[in-house]
Amino acid sequence: MASTTALTVVLAGASGMIGRPLQDLLAKRGHDVHTLVRRAPQKPTEHQWDPIAGVMADDIIDRADVVVNLAGASIGKLPWTKKHKELIMSSRRETTGTLARAIAEASSPPQALIQGSAVGFYGDRGSEDLTEESAEGNGFLAEVVREWEKAALPAQSQKTRVVFARTGLVIGRGGALAPLRLQTALGVAGPAGRGTQWWPWISLHDEVRALAFLCESQKASGAINVVAPTPATANTVTRALARAMKRPFWLGLPRFAISLLLGEGGESLLLTSQKIHPSQLEKLGFDFADVTIDEAIARVVKR
Repeated sequence: MASTTALTVVLAGASGMIGRPLQDLLAKRGHDVHTLVRRAPQKPTEHQWDPIAGVMADDIIDRADVVVNLAGASIGKLPWTKKHKELIMSSRRETTGTLARAIAEASSPPQALIQGSAVGFYGDRGSEDLTEESAEGNGFLAEVVREWEKAALPAQSQKTRVVFARTGLVIGRGGALAPLRLQTALGVAGPAGRGTQWWPWISLHDEVRALAFLCESQKASGAINVVAPTPATANTVTRALARAMKRPFWLGLPRFAISLLLGEGGESLLLTSQKIHPSQLEKLGFDFADVTIDEAIARVVKR
C-alpha cells in the first residue's frame, strides 16, 4: 500500500459487494470510515443524504480526506428493461453529481474522489490491447460510463484529484460470478457464446485492496483500470471455475440463447470482448495478490 497516514474516508455505496469489505479493510488499516446512508443514521459514522434531491445532511464532506463513490443500480439484473436501463444511467448521474457538487462547494474539500467506474467505457474491442490511453468504445455501457465520469468532473480542482476506477468482472462470492457458479454446480458449465471473447477480471480481494491503495496514493489521478494483470478469455474463466468446483465443462450458453433469454444486457456482459491491461495501477506500484484467474477462483471456492 502507498501510505499508512490515517485518513477520514467517506464511502457511498457502502452496503454493496465491494463496499462492505472495503469498509473493513480501511478500518483495519487505521482509517476513520464514514458511510452515506439514505435512511436515518444509526451510529455516529453514518451520515444521511438524498442523492436524488441533491442533499447532504451534514458537513461530513468538509471533514473528509477522501471520498469513495461506489453507488449505482446493478447492471447484473437481467434482462435489461427500458425502465432498468434508465435507472442504471440516472442512479449514476444523480449520486455522482450530488457528491461532486458537495466536494466543489466544500469549504475544505477532500484531497481525492475515488469514483467507481467500469470497463464498459471501452465497448466491444475484440483482441485489441486496451489501456487507459485507449479511446472510448460504443454501446449503452460506454455511454453510461461516459456520463458517469462526466458527472464527477465538477469535483476536480487543484485541491481534489478525481480517480476513475474502471473495474472489470469481480471474482467474488456474489455479483457476476454467482450465476456462473450456479450453472457450474448444476453440471451445465461451458462456453458463453464462442468463449473466445476476453473478460477483464479482478478478484474481489484485489479489487478492495486496489481501492484502498488508491485512497492512500498521493499520485493516483484520472482513469485507472482496476483489472488483473493477466487477461483471460471467457472459456479460461469458466473452465477454471468448473475445474475448481470439480464439475464438467461441456454445455454452456450459445450466443442465440444469451440473446434470446438475457437480451442486450446479456450480450453486453457475456459476449463483449475487452483485453484490458492495468497499466496505471502497475505504474503506481500496486502489488496484485491474485495474478491468475485460477488463484482468484481458488480463493472463492476454497472459502
